[in-house]
Amino acid sequence: MAAPGMLQNPSVRTWLGDVVPAWSLLDQAGFSALRHPPHPRNGPIRLATDLSPEEIGLSAIARNALTLLHAAEIAPGLKLTATGNLSRKVVAEMLDLFAWPDLDKADMLSFNKVVNEPDFLPLFLVRHLLNAAGLVKRQKGRLKLTSPGRQTLQSPGRDALQAMLFHIAFWGMDLSYLGRGPIEGWPQRDIGIVLWSLSVAANQWQSSARLTRLCTIPVNGVIESQWDVGTYAMEATVLRPLMFFGLLEHRAEDIPGQSFAKRHFYRKTSLFDRFLSFDVTLETDGMARH
Repeated sequence: MAAPGMLQNPSVRTWLGDVVPAWSLLDQAGFSALRHPPHPRNGPIRLATDLSPEEIGLSAIARNALTLLHAAEIAPGLKLTATGNLSRKVVAEMLDLFAWPDLDKADMLSFNKVVNEPDFLPLFLVRHLLNAAGLVKRQKGRLKLTSPGRQTLQSPGRDALQAMLFHIAFWGMDLSYLGRGPIEGWPQRDIGIVLWSLSVAANQWQSSARLTRLCTIPVNGVIESQWDVGTYAMEATVLRPLMFFGLLEHRAEDIPGQSFAKRHFYRKTSLFDRFLSFDVTLETDGMARH
């Protein structure tokens, strides 16, 4: 069992309740291997680089990244503000073109008379992922396609776009800003272990609180908090981004007696196991799993 001493800690046991973490099934070698990022050809974590157009369409990030790339391809490029954000005119155009899970465009417009790029999280996230991937660049006040960006519009570059952006998002960027960083870097620093745990724990609908306990490695800031900061961080920086990549689906239920609070549930989509594969061994049988 990986990290057996941690699970004997009284504070950890209280936080877990009746949950046994999925990662406790891993042997020490598998646990350690999952701390390394994916490798394009071998290793414990592999990302599919041959997605079909239909599979790409299941990922809001990949699908909308292609929308933005096609727009940036048209001369003279997409206009930027002096601060480097996309202009309000471009943002308005993308607001019409982007389709995104749980996005209520009318509700967003009711709170913002004008929408700047940072106000429109889907566009802000996708554009920064494309920047980090080197697929777009700022040039003379415009956002333009790079040569790799142009190659991404056609197969095989398009087929690997999801893998490229996924790798950058979880192993190359700090996603804590999506949840205003309640616990800096957590649980993203353990993302390989979290993803493997989700692969075996999220086959059926599970609450975000239960998935947090099944899939994350608790730290003091989580188990000592007076409120469930761990679930908040897990949902903001892992579960919802995975939904944006088309790997999890989400539903919410009202909580009796609470007007605005909801209980959130997630489970894997068919794309999860198609896109993500793992090669690790378990403590119990020494056999390769998933």
